[in-house]
This record gives sequence, C-alpha cells and structure tokens, in this order.
Amino acid sequence: MRNSFFGLLGAVALASAMASSGCSSNNVQGGPTGGNTGTGGSTDTGGGVGTGGGSSGTGGAASCPNGTACGGSLIGTWNVSSSCLALSGDMDVSLASLGCKTVPVTGSLQVTGTWIANSNGTYTDNTVTSGSVTFPLAAACLSVSSVNVACDKAAGAITALGWATTTCSSDASGHCTCSATANQSGGLGVVSPWAMPSGNYTTSGSGLNTDATVDYSYCVSGSTLTVTPKPTILPISGTIALQNNGTASGSGGSSATGGAMGSGGAIGTGGTVGTGGTPGSGGTGGSGGATGTGGRGGAGGTAGAPGTGGGAGKGGSGGTTATGGTSGASGMAPCDIYAAANTACVAAHSTVRALLGAYSGSLYQVTRASDGTTKDIGVVSPGGLADTATQDAFCSGTTCTITIVYDQSGHGNFVEAETPNSTVGGHAGMTASNATQESLTLNGHKVYSLYMKTSQAYWRDGSKSGMPLGSSPQGIYMVTSGKHYGSGCCFDYGNGETGRMYVAGPSMDAVNFSNCTIWGTGAGAGPWVMADLEGGLYAKGGSGQSTADPTMSSSYVTAMEKNTGTGTFALKGADATTGSLSTFYSGAVPAGYNPAKKQGSIVLGSGGDCCYSNNTASQGTFYEGAIVAGYPSDATDAAIQANIVSAGYGK
Repeated sequence: MRNSFFGLLGAVALASAMASSGCSSNNVQGGPTGGNTGTGGSTDTGGGVGTGGGSSGTGGAASCPNGTACGGSLIGTWNVSSSCLALSGDMDVSLASLGCKTVPVTGSLQVTGTWIANSNGTYTDNTVTSGSVTFPLAAACLSVSSVNVACDKAAGAITALGWATTTCSSDASGHCTCSATANQSGGLGVVSPWAMPSGNYTTSGSGLNTDATVDYSYCVSGSTLTVTPKPTILPISGTIALQNNGTASGSGGSSATGGAMGSGGAIGTGGTVGTGGTPGSGGTGGSGGATGTGGRGGAGGTAGAPGTGGGAGKGGSGGTTATGGTSGASGMAPCDIYAAANTACVAAHSTVRALLGAYSGSLYQVTRASDGTTKDIGVVSPGGLADTATQDAFCSGTTCTITIVYDQSGHGNFVEAETPNSTVGGHAGMTASNATQESLTLNGHKVYSLYMKTSQAYWRDGSKSGMPLGSSPQGIYMVTSGKHYGSGCCFDYGNGETGRMYVAGPSMDAVNFSNCTIWGTGAGAGPWVMADLEGGLYAKGGSGQSTADPTMSSSYVTAMEKNTGTGTFALKGADATTGSLSTFYSGAVPAGYNPAKKQGSIVLGSGGDCCYSNNTASQGTFYEGAIVAGYPSDATDAAIQANIVSAGYGK
C-alpha cells in the first residue's frame, strides 16, 4: 500500500512551551468555541488546502503566547505545573497517506506528569498529553495510498499519527468532518507515533532533542523549566511549565564492582545445559574444572558425571550455559523444511537465528553512530543464534542502527534500510532501526529484534534474483510481535512494486500485521494477520470484517500468507511460543485479484510503493521470516510452526 510524501523530518509537534507566566494550570485561555470551517476551499493534488476553510472558533484563537529560550541544566526530576497549548491552522497529514497534505484544525492540549533528565543523557517520560482537535476533510483528501475511501474510513489514517481516537462523518451536504482525541503516555506534549516512555536526549545551547526525532527549545530559570516543542506539522502556540522537585538525577548510580564469587561453588546435582550443548567428557576437577562445552565449573569443584546433551552439573557461580546450538531441535531450520517440500526459500531474513541448519554467514549489519563504521553480525555456530556479544562490544559507548538484514537463501536478496544515504535510497525523514531497541531470549540466549518505528522500513528489488513474479505461487511467514504494532499503512513483509510507486491491481502479495482499519479488519481491536494485495488489506476474500480472523496479542506471533497466484490465498497465525497454527481464511481471492501480477521487490515494514518518494506511518517488530517459491502444503506450514516453537522465543 502507498504511503504519501512526507516532507518534514520529526514528530508531530503539538505543543509550544513558554514560561508559566500567563497560563492557568493545564488549561487553554480564551480557547476557540468550534467555529465553522468553510466549505469552499478545494484541495489540489499537491495537497494545498483551499482558502474557504477558516479554522479558528468564534471566540478567536486560544491565547497561549510562546516563551523565551535560555538553555540551562536539565538534570533533575521535573513536575508539570501548568500547560497552555492551542492549535489553530493547517495540520500536515502527509504521513497519513491521505490525498491531501494539510487540513485546517482547531483544538487544544493539556500535559500532566513528570519528566526526568539524567546526567548520562537518558530520560524518563512519565507525562500524559491529552486533548482534541477538529478538522474538515475536503473531497480531494478522501483517499489513502491512492485508493479512494469513504469519510468514516479515513479516520484510521489519522489515528496512525498518534491520536488515541479519530471519528469522521459526513453531514447532509456530504461534507466530511473529523475529530481526534489525544491520550498519550510519553512524548512531553508531542502527540506522535514516535512517543516513548524513555530514551536518549541531547542539548545544544538552548536546544533539546529527544531520540534524534523531536526538537525543543527550553529555558531553566531557578526551579522552573519551560520546554517548547518546535512545530513541524501542527500550527501551535503555548507553554508547558515544569518545576524541579529538588531531586537531581545522577548518572544512574554506581553498580557493584564485580561481587565476590563464592570459593569452590558446589556442583549442582544434575543441572542440564540447554539444547545445543555437547556431552561432557567427564570434566576434570580442580581449579576451573572443565565440564565439556556446556560450561565451566566453580573453582575447586568436582565435575559432575557427564550426561547426554552436555549434562555436567551446574558449576559454581561462574558456570555458563552452552550457546549457539542449532536453531531447531532436529537440526532442521525453516528453509530446510521448505526445501524438503519443494517450496524453496528465495529470501530468508532474521536478526535472531539462522534459518538454514548449515548457515554460517552474517545475519545483519549494524552501523555505529560515533564514527559510521559498520559491522556484520553472524551466528555463534553454524545453524545457530545471533552473535550478540560481538554487537554489544562493537556498539559499547555509542548507539548502533541495523542498516542491512542479509538473505540466508543464497539468492542475494538482502534488504536495506530505506534512508537517504543507503544504496537503495529513501525519503527524507526515513531512518534505520535502533539495533538495541528490543532484546529478548531464545532458549536463554540474548538476541535483538528488528524493531521498526514509524518512518523505518527495508527494501530490495528481487525481481531478477528469484522472487516470484506475475501469477507464480508464493508463500510467506514471519514472526512478529503482538505488543508492538500500529494502525498506519502498512506493516508488510513480502512482494511489492519494483518502482516503489502505486500500481493498481494485484501487484503485491504480502503478509500484513497491524490494527489498520481503513480496509479489511478482523475480530476485536487487533492486531490481525491480513494480506496486502495492493489496493486494500484483506482478512478474507472480500472487503470488510472477518470475525474468523482473531486479534493476535501474544508477545511473539507467527503470521503466514500464501497465494497460488491463480485465485486462492490463505491466512494463518499462532502464538510463536506454543501450540499449532490456526487457519483464519482459505479460499478465493477478492474480485479483480486473479491472476496475480507480482513485480518481485521485497518489502519489510512498509507497503509496496514506499519509501523512496514518500514515508510510512506503519510500525512493528520483525524477528524472522522467509518468502518461498511455490504454495506450501498445510503439513509444511505446521512443520514451520513447530520449528518456531522449538526456537524458544522468550524462554
């Protein structure tokens, strides 16, 4: 699906702070009373809003003047004492993929809570930003990703910008009017899909930047902090004033300096090493008695009797579990299973493990912020898990991003971050994912996910390197997260347009995981496993809701989509940590989608026509996935799920 041009870098700035003078506690002074917006203003294809739509209320714009920046020390715990935030003017909605770039809004916001700045450059944001805006949508605005939508369906695109709820309805004259409410944790007065409860900040003079995304100016005067988010999308004025409670934040506190190890730690009575360990060889007692590859015994301990699977007894406090075993209990990995079923992987990506039992290459590449140096991160052993120790050492003292996820299939279909400085290119505002945003364990071994926020996606043209084309059959699976997802268009993994421009018809074939409500939906509030076939997201063989497609809220979710290319597709899903697959739909494709017209690019984190000349409002997490040539059997699908469960996500 298409995500329209996003011309401005940064978050949806919804507040402009000033000194607390002249602002009542968390209230807008002289706020608008909901004046009528004109209906004469037309929106051209460039998104300019017509001149007929005045947006201020009959009471005039809210009286929330801006403050003066002066800088100062931010370190400390700051409690919001007052806020005065007014919205009046044109709001940039290009990130929402609507047919217009701006809409005239009026409204107000309030901020409460606490914001903490630590001396080590990290922050904790316990604020809540609430409020509302109203705005009209001209007829030219009523399309999402180049697909016409009804007024009420356009609301889902606005919600993806960070609003808690959005409602759009048409009046008797056919004019579409919307209202959106905010109730956001984190973000300090900035309603956006980038808001976080904690992160990193930098200061320069009187400027403040959080997470390399949102810019503020600020002033510390005595015990008062005034923060002014710089407007990038909303026309805003006003202030947030905070008071220091007298508790300065330190550098995080000193940690214990290597607590003393017990002398001669007792050997465990039969503790076993995790799968992947090799049998012990009767480890020798004495200092550091070795117990095989499973771990090292405590000093002076007597080695336990060797057992199968590396059982040598748990040693003293220095003992470690063997790491890097094969990614499946049988030594078979997903692409081995697919190959045995004559549906070979043509693209296989993961940041957590090998997807072939013999794979010994790199999983992904990280780029270090301090000097721009790159490092390939491989596996600790063939067919094993990610070598995160190498990443941790390389990124120590700085931050890293994941710039490439390598293809393990042998076809060279690696995907690269769609950023302006990458080899595949990307629109201004697109960034690469933070390499340490989320860590997890697979059977006790720490790994990192590909955690994609809004304006982050990966891509490769695979049309000449094995990707299914036209009406050829194709299967896809991915492991994603039911805890990190979004309502924006479109968090996909699969086959998209090679030109990264919208092409009508079944030019895509990708699995989608989101709670996007613009087209098809499932049961409950989402997220759901759906198919992106271009021109819409589908939970069944037609538009609308499918009650057979359930909300998938597990921490780790298996999502599958397969398509014969000649009239049939299926959707499946499961908890990636336990149980078997469920089939949510298997049947005919929607009308007009037979035969398929796949073009062969690989999309990860966005729709098929993103993100060279536009941006994406989608977000989600990717752990592993593969695209295969052919239509996998149900038995093959079941074997893939069993292998994923054996990988031990979250264990």
